[in-house]
Amino acid sequence: MADVDHEETFEGADAGASQTYPMQCSSLRKNGYVVLKGRPCKIVEMSTSKTGKHGHAKVHMIGIDLFTNKKYEDICPSTHNMSVPNVVRTDYQFMGLDDDGFLSLMSDTGEAREDLKCPEGDAGKEIRERSERDESFNVTVLKVMGEEVPIGCKSGKD
Repeated sequence: MADVDHEETFEGADAGASQTYPMQCSSLRKNGYVVLKGRPCKIVEMSTSKTGKHGHAKVHMIGIDLFTNKKYEDICPSTHNMSVPNVVRTDYQFMGLDDDGFLSLMSDTGEAREDLKCPEGDAGKEIRERSERDESFNVTVLKVMGEEVPIGCKSGKD
């Protein structure tokens, strides 16, 4: 929903941009994003209870933190608003991996960056394997609420 597949073209575009926006709980969907316990999460499970004697139907949701993979749960009345993080996806060309596990990446505009660590788990494993095979590929980086994390990679021609 809030995914953007291109980089911001304005210098300092984040200056006035909100990191989250409100959305009614009943409008949230599985595989969407939500802020649970102050952390940006991907919704992996949702269920709605029936309206009780005191009014609101309740939405029970389980989300996985985008950065730590920790599981969070919350229950919210379906008519209440929840915060949804603004998620920006950016693809960078993979240039290399240093001994400390930091990625060397280049943006479409030719700017280099070496401040992101190779992630743990499947995404990091795939990046390391492709690096060892000297493949040419792109790394997808998610920027959410001021934090950035590489979440996967794909061939440069995709």
